[in-house]
Amino acid sequence: MEPLCPNFDLLKSSRLTSIPLFSHRFSCLNRGISKKSSVSWPCASYNHNSNYHQAVKREASRQQSSGHDLIRSIAKGFIGFSAATMALASICADSPAFAESLTVAFPVSRSQEVNTVQRTLVEAWGLIRETFVDPTFNHQDWDLKLQQTMVEIFPLKSADAAYGKIRGMLSTLGDPFTRIISPKEYQSFRIGSDGNLQGVGLFISVEPKTGHLVVLSCVEGSPAARAGIHEGDELIEINVLHAVFETSGQRLDGIDSEAAAQRLRGQAGTSVTVKLHAGNDSGSGSSIKEVKLPRELIRLSPLSSTVIPHRTADGRLSKTGYVKLSTFSQTAATDMENTIHEMENQGVQSYILDLRNNPGGLVKAGLDVAQIWLDGTETLVNTVDRDGHMSPINMINGHAVTHDPLVILVNEGSASASEILAGALHDNGRAILVGHKTFGKGKIQSVTELHDGSALFVTVAKYLSPALHDIDQVGIAPDVQCTTDMLNSPKETLMKDKSFVSSLEADSCIMVAEHELDIQESKGTAS
Repeated sequence: MEPLCPNFDLLKSSRLTSIPLFSHRFSCLNRGISKKSSVSWPCASYNHNSNYHQAVKREASRQQSSGHDLIRSIAKGFIGFSAATMALASICADSPAFAESLTVAFPVSRSQEVNTVQRTLVEAWGLIRETFVDPTFNHQDWDLKLQQTMVEIFPLKSADAAYGKIRGMLSTLGDPFTRIISPKEYQSFRIGSDGNLQGVGLFISVEPKTGHLVVLSCVEGSPAARAGIHEGDELIEINVLHAVFETSGQRLDGIDSEAAAQRLRGQAGTSVTVKLHAGNDSGSGSSIKEVKLPRELIRLSPLSSTVIPHRTADGRLSKTGYVKLSTFSQTAATDMENTIHEMENQGVQSYILDLRNNPGGLVKAGLDVAQIWLDGTETLVNTVDRDGHMSPINMINGHAVTHDPLVILVNEGSASASEILAGALHDNGRAILVGHKTFGKGKIQSVTELHDGSALFVTVAKYLSPALHDIDQVGIAPDVQCTTDMLNSPKETLMKDKSFVSSLEADSCIMVAEHELDIQESKGTAS
């Protein structure tokens, strides 16, 4: 769901000594209000008088929430976008980032939707001003950049065009991972990160050739799966909402596939009626069926697993637990721990953790997974903030679920949290890496929901492995190299295939991993 920009979870984990970064992201909000700041507009200049300051101070004193919430609360207390902008400028004017009082002059659009994007621009600009990893902002005047972008947005007529200007401003930072996404994109990101949604368990999309709304897959055990809905079925109606498409892929009634998905989602306990056409049918009317589906809490697991039996070099029959982790969602560590416990009960003696083509996800989830395999107070990763200060993130008296030998499969698609996990287990002597050099994304992003439902990803730090290796744009080299063509097949197809184990056994990297595990077992060591 989130191939490029994993999210840095700022909450502390009970299993970690600390996550020291950015606990005071909006520390400027608690340092008082500048009496020098002003925001100037065409035909008017709004100076911050004492009554205004007293109102803002009272609100700041009352609010003990995050800076983002404070900005939103203050904005509600004043009329119009101009007041919200003044609040942001005055609040942050006493921050060390602002050595002098800040006066910003720019025109305000009379278009409501463009005006909303202008407010989003100021919000995004302020977050970057406080947290972006490069304090020089790619050697440019970030305050001036706000004014320039606001002027560029002013004559525009649509929100999409205005968002394009925000993206253009962010691109000047020289960091592809600092970006803004739309409310719809953020909703999909949250579903992928949380691992939970309320709905019927259908994944749908517009088929590009026919323009029909088709079922991609059903979540195993979901209401849709229990109702016998299959991949390739065409969705005709949702609660009597016609799902008719032109060949161009546009809905005749103006509702796109995302809107259709939103119709399927809803509060657990409610229901939705759908009419479908069997995807493998020639078109007879008898193939059309109507199904009433209850909505439930749907859990999306990022993990798939199986047990691979194989004979060791000395002829012994051994069981290897194969675990494929596709992303680092909030449920990843729990799913991993439960899977390892189950495999231990099945007599598994060694493990292969497949992180190939895993683009990352929640950094905290990666750290939690690492602790499943480690003992003691090991360093999991080192973070480096915008001032160059390095802070280790350590375990607190960890107890590994298993000490069996472990091989991790990686390739050029293994990025971010995947590299953090691989580095943590490799540098601490817990795992051997097999495959190809990893992607090389050694940066950490925060993600913040903005007032309009969009989200801003900001690179707030970089990280080093426990052995102080800089991964960014370098990657992690495996101990043993190998390549395979097996990854060309979709994971879902392989997992449903009865010959899945046979397919894995034909994977050259799996065979290399098993050989390395045999060596470890023969040495009687787990590293």
